[in-house]
Amino acid sequence: MDATVLDKLFETIASRKGADPSESYTAKLFSKGRGKIAQKVGEEGVECVIAALSEGNDKLTAESADLFYHLLVLWAEAGVKPEEVWVELARREGISGIDEKNSRPKD
Repeated sequence: MDATVLDKLFETIASRKGADPSESYTAKLFSKGRGKIAQKVGEEGVECVIAALSEGNDKLTAESADLFYHLLVLWAEAGVKPEEVWVELARREGISGIDEKNSRPKD
């Protein structure tokens, strides 16, 4: 297994846009809109933290899969393609985290 599993999952998720919400959990998420999808990403992130701190690696693995899934749904909703994220990650490769953060525009 490698990261292409995320690309394949994204394709499946994107294909559920506009599908019948009664037949697909993904379609149901899309029907609830970006706010609900973003909320689910946050919930899954918190569940990853809890699993990492107190529930062991098996639970962390499962929660991480849930987080990836919901993040991909959010990307599909927002029109962000995985390859755009991969390009951004590649751009950051070899740059220290401190330097990368300092290069961002100040709010």
